[in-house]
Amino acid sequence: MKIIILGAGQVGGTLAEHLASEANDITVVDTDGERLRDLGDRLDIRTVQGRASFPTILRQAGADDADMLVAVTNSDETNMVACQVAHTLFHTPTKIARVRESAYLTRAGLFDNDAIPVDVLISPEQVVTHYIKRLIEHPGALQVIDFAEGKALLVAVKAYYGGPLVGQQLRQLRERMPNVDTRVAAIFRRDRPIMPRGDTVIEADDEVFFIAAKAHIRAVMGEMRRLDESYKRIVIAGGGQIGERLAEAIESRYQVKIIEKNPARCRYLSDTLDSTVVLQGSASDRDLLLEENIADTDVFLALTNDDEANIMSSLLAKRLGAKKVMTLINNPAYVDLVQGGEIDIAISPQLATIGTLLAHVRRGDIVSVHSLRRGAAEAIEAIAHGDAKSSKVVGRAIADIALPPGATIGAIIRDEEVLIAHDVTVIQAGDHVILFLVDKKQIRDVEKLFHVGLSFF
Repeated sequence: MKIIILGAGQVGGTLAEHLASEANDITVVDTDGERLRDLGDRLDIRTVQGRASFPTILRQAGADDADMLVAVTNSDETNMVACQVAHTLFHTPTKIARVRESAYLTRAGLFDNDAIPVDVLISPEQVVTHYIKRLIEHPGALQVIDFAEGKALLVAVKAYYGGPLVGQQLRQLRERMPNVDTRVAAIFRRDRPIMPRGDTVIEADDEVFFIAAKAHIRAVMGEMRRLDESYKRIVIAGGGQIGERLAEAIESRYQVKIIEKNPARCRYLSDTLDSTVVLQGSASDRDLLLEENIADTDVFLALTNDDEANIMSSLLAKRLGAKKVMTLINNPAYVDLVQGGEIDIAISPQLATIGTLLAHVRRGDIVSVHSLRRGAAEAIEAIAHGDAKSSKVVGRAIADIALPPGATIGAIIRDEEVLIAHDVTVIQAGDHVILFLVDKKQIRDVEKLFHVGLSFF
């Protein structure tokens, strides 16, 4: 596939990295020559320096015969104009744009072929807000991903000393919970993936990824670790777009406070939000945190645009007694550095956004792609089409499907029913199949599995 990526920042660079390793023809456009040189040295891609929305630059990048344009520059306006130019002058089939400003996103009919021709809109703030909301709804989870509109969830938890299943074989999970169907998709032990089998013994500190129907998640989590109580009191540091959206989404169910420096922004938030308490000040102000009873806080969320400020306020909140600390970190190099110590969960907007982008770039009928463990693995939701003659998966039991090494099928969603995958489970046309890959290099082989042969047509 011939893909033009506009913007060589964190998202554009990470996307180029993912796609270049999968034998796509990638061209990256940016005004920053140094950033392009760095990408060009590391990856097998073309680079073009210039303004992403200029017709001459797009032509230079190969827009005449490109299959897809992905506009992820830091400017919403540049991304929108680039899609318009690609549609009008080059008839580019698929145009994806990152648009952050909610003033654009809330206007119905703005993004269609008769107005601004964007086929897929990506809003990082929306993606990250949804991601954090899921973590709040499942206390103790490191990562929560929903499939088929929330019918099934993939949850990562850290196994703790004293957890009922720690030191036991995985097959005992079924014995302990005969009425709950679940599957452990992967285990990461000391940062190395382990493909789970019935005789695999869970150790303390293992990161365990399991999939189950939404109603069974809490019961399965209780087998891995002592269950955290449901959260009640939440403090958000930073009243920007993510802080505002999150408060709006959760204020009806939790006691929410926002700490924001800017007085004008504080007034806006007070007028806009219903029950959230808005405090003007710095989240790194020790006296303010003590005054607001930080020790009684269930979750402290640092969501400003400044990584260092987020890290420092999170460390302070934890020291002062906040039970759980989640920190938004834009620099991927910091994520592994801080997670798991005093900061419980580091949230990377780039990795969350990349998953949404990849779902639209993958071949085959891929509904969603989620980056796991800071990009080390992927969870994929694919739809099975065709029949036993034209498809490599339809009409076959899971044991008979030639999955690539390191890939497992975790669950199948059939209409409203969640079926946890077992060797004898037979895949039918229209099934949503949830796969887990510990090696991203196998993604092309997984896509091929879900291609339909010509005999189907």
